[in-house]
Amino acid sequence: MDLVEKIFNAGIVGAGGGGFPSHIKAKSKVEFLLANGAECEPLIHKDYELMVNFPEKIIDGIEHLLKQTNAKKTFVGIKEKNKKAIDSIADAIKNPSINLTLLGDFYPSGDEYELVYAATNRLIPPHGLPLDVGCLVNNVETLYNISNATEEIPVTKKFLSVTGAVKNPKSFFVPVGTSFRELIELAGGTALQDYGIFVSGILMGRLTFDIDEPVTKTTAGIIVLPINHYLIDRMKRPIHDMNRIGKSACDQCSYCTEFCPRYLLGYDVQPHKVMRSLAFTKTGERVWNQYADLCCSCGLCSLYACPEDLYPREACNQGKDYLRKNGIRYEQPKEVKVHPMKEGRRAPLKMLMKKLQLTDYDKATPFEEIDYQPRSVKLLLKQHAGQPAKPVVVLNQRVRKDELVADVEPDKVGAKIHASIDGVIKEITDNYIIIEN
Repeated sequence: MDLVEKIFNAGIVGAGGGGFPSHIKAKSKVEFLLANGAECEPLIHKDYELMVNFPEKIIDGIEHLLKQTNAKKTFVGIKEKNKKAIDSIADAIKNPSINLTLLGDFYPSGDEYELVYAATNRLIPPHGLPLDVGCLVNNVETLYNISNATEEIPVTKKFLSVTGAVKNPKSFFVPVGTSFRELIELAGGTALQDYGIFVSGILMGRLTFDIDEPVTKTTAGIIVLPINHYLIDRMKRPIHDMNRIGKSACDQCSYCTEFCPRYLLGYDVQPHKVMRSLAFTKTGERVWNQYADLCCSCGLCSLYACPEDLYPREACNQGKDYLRKNGIRYEQPKEVKVHPMKEGRRAPLKMLMKKLQLTDYDKATPFEEIDYQPRSVKLLLKQHAGQPAKPVVVLNQRVRKDELVADVEPDKVGAKIHASIDGVIKEITDNYIIIEN
């Protein structure tokens, strides 16, 4: 059995958030392999803790993928401030083709376009992938899982951080399908009566109030914040209110564009022009311009650059959705060329956290060995890019941890799902499987 088949059988997907099935990436032949340990979202520290505590597993995953892809070099992207992670990974490296790429403490240094440029000085073409410039990017946890796959261990647990307004912020492994309620309890609980939860990040994550949501293969962590926090007030606002405010208040200062990371890399993303779309009709809908099409939705325009606290990222998201639905693709006419002011317009993470009123929650999330066994798990059938997995079990069937419970249809993009605990199948729907211990 080759590595691609082992990765496929283990159900590995991109653990950094995208969830793209890793066996498809592993089929590529590339010049450079990039391990992404940048972790640029505020407050989330799970990649840092994984690199500090499990460097050998990460390097082992890199070694196997190097052979599989015929890559000449690997670059491990780590923020320069993370000295322990740097030392830990450096001590585990024995292969001279594996190198460190040290990054500044800026947002979004973990964006794959940014990382590819920082490590190789190559610019991915508009609408392109790292593969287009001979690169393959994987999150460090994905590489940890690839190491496990070589021992035929499937993905049934997730490494994550629990932080924010909890009593004991920490990082740990839990079975996939564990509820957010249980994560909060494992972190000592919270003194808050009412709160919101940011899933996998403040900027590129999402807000939920459902504490019974399950952990998936892409959950980087959860951040608990008071219900009256500035960020929750912003995120709760309906989209038509965001548009109405933008329509009346945007003065076209262009700061959203001038600080846009993709614009500074040379891509024709211009959020201030997208905001103009709001004035084209009475509703501010259905008339969007092409300058949203190359946006990566990092959120820096809305949450950092805009002096009026408007919503250019949300406008860009609507613009991209409109363009896709209407079969419109913007082909950038000019060459991708880095802006001469790129380095001077970076967003330092400390300044970003201050702007977002997160400084009081900026705490370490040390790794803790926890052997937690939930009473039940809820396994979503779509935890990845592509098609949902199809159940291969029946009600009341007894399953063992690591046993396959949902499979991928032939020739479909997707990932296998395995039981994360021993138990009995109690519910099967089109969206999930519940196993009770």
